[in-house]
Amino acid sequence: MKATVLVLSFVPLIVFSLLARVLPAGGIGIAALVAAVLALGALLVGRPIWPPKIISVLSLVLFAVLAVLGFTLGHQDDSRLATWGGAGVGVVLGLLVLALVPVLPFTEQFAREQVPRSAWDSPVFRRINRVLSTAWGVAIVALGVSRILAASLERFHAIEVIFGLIVPVWIIVQMVRFTKTYPERVTRGESRSG
Repeated sequence: MKATVLVLSFVPLIVFSLLARVLPAGGIGIAALVAAVLALGALLVGRPIWPPKIISVLSLVLFAVLAVLGFTLGHQDDSRLATWGGAGVGVVLGLLVLALVPVLPFTEQFAREQVPRSAWDSPVFRRINRVLSTAWGVAIVALGVSRILAASLERFHAIEVIFGLIVPVWIIVQMVRFTKTYPERVTRGESRSG
């Protein structure tokens, strides 16, 4: 599986997080709308187009709801939504990914584009994707928690930078590495024992 293609599916979350931080008060609806449009674009250009990538569907629904809330809430609520929604969206998305692991590990949709159809039902293929999807779900929750810490400690600029930027980038880099190496380690171990 190509880790970069997988990471690109998180562009709506990344763009939303950035816009939620930099747009003035009242801009959370715009940030969520941009993220929803990006998620819709990912659905429309993703191959194969059917079935749609579950991560893009989750992002589209999540950001569409946030856009509606952002455009309909009053200024005071919108300000809170910008502070906490921008951080909490990662937690919600990560929990949704984790909840779907037993039913449909989201990485499986990406892996099927690279792996022959004959391997899709193998226990190794399924185990790899359950582990990868679980790891990504936990990582996304950790990103959200890190952003919540950054938002709650914003008066301490250095700590905000650590939890709002450094920790999220480190988590993503580690997940890209893990996504690239884990399937190969498992299949190499299976071929040695088989």
